Amino acid sequence: MGNNLKTLALLTGMTLFLMFVGQALGGQRGMAFALAFAAVGNFVSYFFSDKIALAMYGAQPVSREELPRVYNVVERMTQRIGLPMPKVYVIPSESPNAFATGRNPAHASVAVTEGILNLLDDEELEGVLAHELGHVRNRDILISSVAATIAGAITFLARSAMWAGMFGGYGDRDDRERGGGGLTALLMMILAPIAALLIQMAVSRSREYEADHTGAQTTGNPYALARALQKLDAYSKRVPMVASPSTAHLFIVAPMVGGDTLASLFSTHPPIPKRIERLTGRPPDAF
Repeated sequence: MGNNLKTLALLTGMTLFLMFVGQALGGQRGMAFALAFAAVGNFVSYFFSDKIALAMYGAQPVSREELPRVYNVVERMTQRIGLPMPKVYVIPSESPNAFATGRNPAHASVAVTEGILNLLDDEELEGVLAHELGHVRNRDILISSVAATIAGAITFLARSAMWAGMFGGYGDRDDRERGGGGLTALLMMILAPIAALLIQMAVSRSREYEADHTGAQTTGNPYALARALQKLDAYSKRVPMVASPSTAHLFIVAPMVGGDTLASLFSTHPPIPKRIERLTGRPPDAF
């Protein structure tokens, strides 16, 4: 399934899920409210999911004059593979990481942390940026950004259902007397975070391998990206970046997932050793 179809399927699934929850919690009125909420959510997911992700981590736009080291690499890589120049952002964090976001190559952004700039040499940084541009070229940045927004919305609904269950639910008196509100709230608390994580995992694992491959092809130097991944894996554990479970899949290496204990049990990225082995054809300790 192409990424555009996957995005459509996610948006459709979000609409149906919200309508089901609205009907369960509030009957016909709840379903109507959920449909309106879904329409707004789909619009926001498509047009603003990238801005939401960047704002969550305090990413600041930078110009060529402010960050020539990154700007020059990105410009060279985009010219090589025929992409428009994306916007460049810096995240004020010492934890080394990076991600790309946007709804299409013409509206793409690449964000790097201050930590990654301090950690990697020029070849390794080029490998990371080529990986992120690989996401842009492979057109999976939209589905990743939309998945982040949907996962956040589902988690929000789960927490709303929890509070609704505590205070009597959303439905009318007949609904509450039947006891359905509390049961639905409990199910939401259990199932919604799992649904959010399944969305993340469905779009994350294979796309990381594909972006690694595209990045290595672009630079012609898979070993530089492999060295970068090895460094990022080690140093991001020493100086962890705490990320929301709904956006953890955006990053090149998995950040620490904060907030939900359940979410921390799941990984949204393939293991770094396997990624390195795919890039180099050898285990990490053999290159």
